[in-house]
Amino acid sequence: MVKICCIGAGYVGGPTMAVIALKCPSIEVVVVDISVNRIAAWNSDQLPIYEPGLDDAVKQCRGKNLFFSTDIEKHVSEADIIFVSVNTPTKTRGLGAGKAADLTYWESAARMIADVSKSDKIVVEKSTVPVKTAEAIEKILTHNSKGINYQILSNPEFLAEGTAMQDLFKPDRVLIGGRETPEGRKAVQALKDVYAHWVPEDRILTTNLWSAELSKLAANAFLAQRISSINAISALCEATGANVSEVAYAVGKDSRIGPKFLNASVGFGGSCFQKDILNLVYISECNGLSVVANYWKQVIQINDYQKNRFVNRVVSSMFNTVSGKKIAVLGFAFKKDTGDTRETPAIDVCKGLLRDKATISIYLGFFLFFVVPLFPNIYDPQVTDDQIQRDLATNKFDWDHPVHLQPMSPTAVKQVSIAWDAYEAAKGAHGVCILTEWDEFKELDYRRIYDDMQKPAFVFDGRNVVDPEKLRAIGFIVYAIGKPLDSWLKDLPAVA
Repeated sequence: MVKICCIGAGYVGGPTMAVIALKCPSIEVVVVDISVNRIAAWNSDQLPIYEPGLDDAVKQCRGKNLFFSTDIEKHVSEADIIFVSVNTPTKTRGLGAGKAADLTYWESAARMIADVSKSDKIVVEKSTVPVKTAEAIEKILTHNSKGINYQILSNPEFLAEGTAMQDLFKPDRVLIGGRETPEGRKAVQALKDVYAHWVPEDRILTTNLWSAELSKLAANAFLAQRISSINAISALCEATGANVSEVAYAVGKDSRIGPKFLNASVGFGGSCFQKDILNLVYISECNGLSVVANYWKQVIQINDYQKNRFVNRVVSSMFNTVSGKKIAVLGFAFKKDTGDTRETPAIDVCKGLLRDKATISIYLGFFLFFVVPLFPNIYDPQVTDDQIQRDLATNKFDWDHPVHLQPMSPTAVKQVSIAWDAYEAAKGAHGVCILTEWDEFKELDYRRIYDDMQKPAFVFDGRNVVDPEKLRAIGFIVYAIGKPLDSWLKDLPAVA
């Protein structure tokens, strides 16, 4: 029996290994992690992460050919193929701070693999890493090899939260990069044989190591670029009276472009886009490609500009101050169908409003009803409150480091509270900011919300989920990203 060990039981490692175990019953799969609590959750009825279909996959295989353990060294030693799926956060200090990936956890994993291995290994990069990381890992392993042979492969993940299991069951492509040597090609084939249990051969792509590593960064950069492109157009739409939804539809009908990732919004978020683009910028700078680096920097600058523009619209609309005014924030996750708040635009919007002394009431959205009934024993509103307080207090880039390395007691943001429904959040508020595109926000009773708000009552739609004209008919002053401006807003500055 082939044995696979995955170091890291997070968003990538857990679901990926569950699918491999499900589709390859002849392969033993063990997921290891230093976190006792996380492994205990994977071994319980309430998994530590939510993805549609994950629960069923884990329960079908767990205890048969899928195992979760904290005995890292034992299972690494016994494995034939080792997937490494550890954090690669952005460096917060030293050379490359604010751009380069911090490979501390990757290097620690490589040194541990070298220490405990007693047989030849295939080591697979599953984390998103800078180009040439494989070369560095290869040096660590070979200089500590004790006669053991290692082959390093790059097998980047292309998963989207909320559809991760579907992305694994029916991937657009599986990418495997390896050395162009007989041993490298043999290792590539070994991993290809694993995926071939369920992925059609024409969707399993093989490249050299560097192409695979760069492809992951490039894919995320291209997706983020599309979002920043349409967001840049949204600002122009507001200035000219055009409608960004109509422009996006017309542009997306071009078969060379297509309609995906052309929804104007308050900005992109999540754990990957900004981190990977900054990584791309740093690699470009290190290779003397300053023009290339500046090009990709603009994608992030437009994203930051869009968030700042949104905050400025809120403040300037309300007589140029939100001091002491209650603002309802509907949605805090970076997108719908997830509870993930990493790099969510809502953090920067809330921070911007707090700087002007606003009072904020946050309703998280459908997550409360979508996920909580499935995990009633692990959901605690205090935990949610603590997490949001931490999100608002944590320094940029620190979120991707282990919690024990973050501030233990984030400074309480006194002006922030959590509401259990949208109506509670909006009661007595001067304005409502929609920051996540939960479907339920389309169906709210906005007449009820209007009646309970201070007047004039404002709605700032950062996701274009409501019909501005219907809300204006109720009496709201409405700002929707990239849509023709309300007469109230036309003469107000878009940026401070």
